Amino acid sequence: MKVSEITASDVISYIREEQDNLTEQEIQDIDNYLVTAKKFIKSYTGLSEEEIDNHEDFYIVTMVLCQDMYDNRSLYVDKSNLNKVVDTILGMHSINLL
Repeated sequence: MKVSEITASDVISYIREEQDNLTEQEIQDIDNYLVTAKKFIKSYTGLSEEEIDNHEDFYIVTMVLCQDMYDNRSLYVDKSNLNKVVDTILGMHSINLL
């Protein structure tokens, strides 16, 4: 699945929640986490949205980032405490290594 095709419903399923058990605000928060995760991947790697869609491994990165933001109820990604799998995958594709 392409990162651009991931929906809040996909994230809800990944984090093992039932959509019926979530409030509208929680669903909106998850949608915001998804937007933030996509922007983080783009910023971290320097790749365009189209280039990100060409890498299947960014699917899991997006899901892990969303799950972390959901678990911590935060709308930011802590670069100093980045999941090792996420850091490795993003590092493999990063073109802005300044």
